[in-house]
Amino acid sequence: MAKQIEGVLEEVVECAKKEFLEKGYTAASLRTIAAAAHTSTGSIYTRFGDKEGLFRAIVKPVADEMMQIFTKMQEDFHNIDAKDQLEEMDSYSMDGIMKMIDYMYAHFDEFKLLLDASHGTLYQNFVDDLVDIEVRYTYIYIQTVGIRITRDEKMTEGFIHMVVTAYVNGVFEVIRHGMDIDTAKEYINMLFAYNQAGFNTLLSGGESGKEA
Repeated sequence: MAKQIEGVLEEVVECAKKEFLEKGYTAASLRTIAAAAHTSTGSIYTRFGDKEGLFRAIVKPVADEMMQIFTKMQEDFHNIDAKDQLEEMDSYSMDGIMKMIDYMYAHFDEFKLLLDASHGTLYQNFVDDLVDIEVRYTYIYIQTVGIRITRDEKMTEGFIHMVVTAYVNGVFEVIRHGMDIDTAKEYINMLFAYNQAGFNTLLSGGESGKEA
């Protein structure tokens, strides 16, 4: 087996990030990445298998850990006594989102790749997978605290999925727009307040847009 030159792996990864971010996964070229990293395409194939293997090597650790963070956040909350969940929902959720923001900004390039350059890879549904987790635990929360959402048949599964999709995508907009972390947290605070007010109104049976 040929000896791998020290530093080439790191250079390939950095050049790959740049290429994927500029062109997206589909249009990115292994030849361009290899040339920028001063190595051969054969060397990349040896290390990563193919282009998707290279993309996966960059994003998988971060994507997997984010899924673990998000799922654990949900599970930890739902281990709280049902009587306490209503009182602690807002503060717990806000703390969890801020932890997610800190993690995202510690791995900014990887999240940009997941959000904007993953079409055509196994990670193109990364955000949708998070939405599915949030929807599932939203139903668990509703059932746990005893909220009845079928009285007027407005809070359907489709509607809850729509609301959660909008919210989760909204959280990731701070990455898509390249905000600095302080601005991002300000926006997330506003987004959270907006989302919770609307969601709590719907869960309590209130309606907006009607004159008193």
